[in-house]
Amino acid sequence: MPTFLETVEEQFGSRDLYEVLQVDKSAEEADLRRAYRRLSLRVHPDRASPEEVASATEKFQTLGKIYSILTDKDKRAIYDENGTVDEDSSIFDQDRDWSDYWRLLFPKITVEDIKSFEDKYKGSEEEMEDLRRAYLQHEGDMDAIMGEVLCSSVEDEPRYTALLQGWIADGALPDFEKFSAEPEKRKRKRKARFEKEAKEAKKMKLDGEESTGDLSALIKAKQSSL
Repeated sequence: MPTFLETVEEQFGSRDLYEVLQVDKSAEEADLRRAYRRLSLRVHPDRASPEEVASATEKFQTLGKIYSILTDKDKRAIYDENGTVDEDSSIFDQDRDWSDYWRLLFPKITVEDIKSFEDKYKGSEEEMEDLRRAYLQHEGDMDAIMGEVLCSSVEDEPRYTALLQGWIADGALPDFEKFSAEPEKRKRKRKARFEKEAKEAKKMKLDGEESTGDLSALIKAKQSSL
């Protein structure tokens, strides 16, 4: 059975907990909290396709453990000094519900919250970096890229495509065949899937002020209004 840090490396490409959260080693708790929220939204099981739910759930659970370690003074000190974690800690209890833990930290995410985040995120350097990272990680697979970048909708794809083509032309990104030679049939299928999800979302009766419905429903409700 792999160690926790081996699992972290397998899932996120690094066993450095700070690197996974994309923060400096000197990050304070508020910085860790923001980073954890952002990354956990990206891998939240509610955002995953049916075939990716299991993998997303594992990553979501791992992020919760990373955040718990780095926000515990003693556990963080041990990790900083030795580069190890205590795997006998209650953090690694198999029965722990990390979705409940996440909701405790972020108890209420509404459509308005997502709209506010989206307004700041779209067009930002953060979004550009996420797009570049997703392109490299998935080697140009637009299905995976659209599922990776936060707040993405069918209307964003032409913008993403233009940005990626520009970076490729400038030599900033490699030209992956999955991207540059993607069949039109696959593009149409992806667009149809987005449109179907948007139509389904219109049937959802969500109260934007009071609802604490699952993340997937809230995101789809927001996308259906675009």
